[in-house]
Parts: sequence; structure tokens; C-alpha cells
Amino acid sequence: MKKLNPTARLAAVTAALGLALAGCSTGSDDAQGSGGEESHGSHESSSSETSSSEHEDMASTESGHGSGGHEGHAADGGDPPKGITKAADPKFDVGDTVVLSADHMPGMKGAEATVSGAFDTTTYSISYTPTDGGDPVKDHKWVVHEELKDPGKAPLKKGDKATVNADHMPGMKGAEATIDSATDETVYMVDIKTDEMEMTNHKWVVESEMKPAK
Repeated sequence: MKKLNPTARLAAVTAALGLALAGCSTGSDDAQGSGGEESHGSHESSSSETSSSEHEDMASTESGHGSGGHEGHAADGGDPPKGITKAADPKFDVGDTVVLSADHMPGMKGAEATVSGAFDTTTYSISYTPTDGGDPVKDHKWVVHEELKDPGKAPLKKGDKATVNADHMPGMKGAEATIDSATDETVYMVDIKTDEMEMTNHKWVVESEMKPAK
């Protein structure tokens, strides 16, 4: 067998080493490409899930006011408005326990409540667009005559316009409202405590929306 001279042997070794290195480089590049594609795919999936979750949260947040508009109602209604007259002969006295038939918000109908105030005034159902950009509210029950800005003599008529001074919930104060209906029956503030809600001086419940607790 013919022996290779030193120069030829060195050339052969160098060529073999070069081929081996080229193979390693190609394998490494393939692995990096595969790993990169998998990582990018996972990122796209994660981004899609996050976007979907954010959209659902936003939709839930924006579902706000709606008919009646009691979402976000203050837990503490505060003091009665200035100028309102205490009822001379209310059917229910302060401290009486009553059962509510009003369904102004979830959990209210059938709940027991304690009367915290009784008043003689004109009480209105109104429709308005909240000043905070929320959806229009229809047939909101209730606001009293003393919670309207410069309303003039009571009662206002259906279709009359008035500016609301009450801040029962976000976006109500300062809103331009349309009178939907009016009643002169005794109107009450009540304290409510149920599994669904806890409210102090809730405004308002009219007398026909209450009955004595057994």
C-alpha cells in the first residue's frame, strides 16, 4: 500500500475536520431555527389568549348602566337632600322593618329593610345620559324634587327636562334628565343588608314598593 507523504496526510486530515465542523454547524442552525419557531408560536398563542381576556374584561366593564341604571349605586346614600320635608303621617316609621317589592337592582326584591327616613315630596322616574360617558339610563327610580336643579314648582310633568343634582351613582350628578313619571306617595330611605348587598340610607323606595315584615 502506498504511503501518503506528510503534506498529503495533513491535507486529508484538514479536509475531514472541515466536513465535520460544517455538519455540526448545520445541525446547530437547524436546532436554533426549530426552537425559535416553537417559541414564536407559543408567544403568538399567549398573546392571543391575553388579547381575548382583555377584550372580555373590557366588555364586562363597559356593560355599565343599562335600564334602571342602578349599577354602581353608592353603598351609603348619605343624608337626605336639603329642603325635603319629613312625612307627617307615614305608613312606616323610622326603625320599622319592611319587605321590599321593588326590584331596582339584583337582590332587592323580597329583601327585608329597615326604614331610616320618610318624606313628603314629589318623586320622579327619569331617563338620562350619564356625564361620565356611560350608556343612556332609562326609567331610573327614583329621584326626588329636591334633587333637581332649580326645578320650579312640583310636580314636573312627563317629558319635562331637568338637571340632576343627586349623586346616587357615577355620572348622575349634572346630567340632563327627562321626567318619565311622577308620584306624590310617601318616599323612604332604607337600610338593606342581605347576602347580595349592604346599603345604608338607600335612596329611594316609595310606599307602594314596601309592605310590613311578618
